Amino acid sequence: MEEIIKTIRKFNHDRDWNQFHTPSNLAKSLVIEATELLELFQWQEEPKSVESLKEELADVFTYALMIADHYNFDLETIINDKIKKNAKKYPIEKAKGKADKYDEY
Repeated sequence: MEEIIKTIRKFNHDRDWNQFHTPSNLAKSLVIEATELLELFQWQEEPKSVESLKEELADVFTYALMIADHYNFDLETIINDKIKKNAKKYPIEKAKGKADKYDEY
């Protein structure tokens, strides 16, 4: 993961784009890219183009990584922490096979 973050840093540094990459702008860009990803599924269950899916997914992950990098978050730690939190919030015996909201149990 560190290599891809270094690649992203260099890409942005070489273009002097870091000046535009405030946390707020990164978050907005992440949502915009997520919307473009979602648009591939509009009116259909599968995207027409797997290549477009890959590109939009890469954009989403890139912005998410840039936000994490800005705050010096360790991705493995924050993801594992969230999974542990969700395991408590959605215990297997109550949540398995259900799509209900957690507060509707």
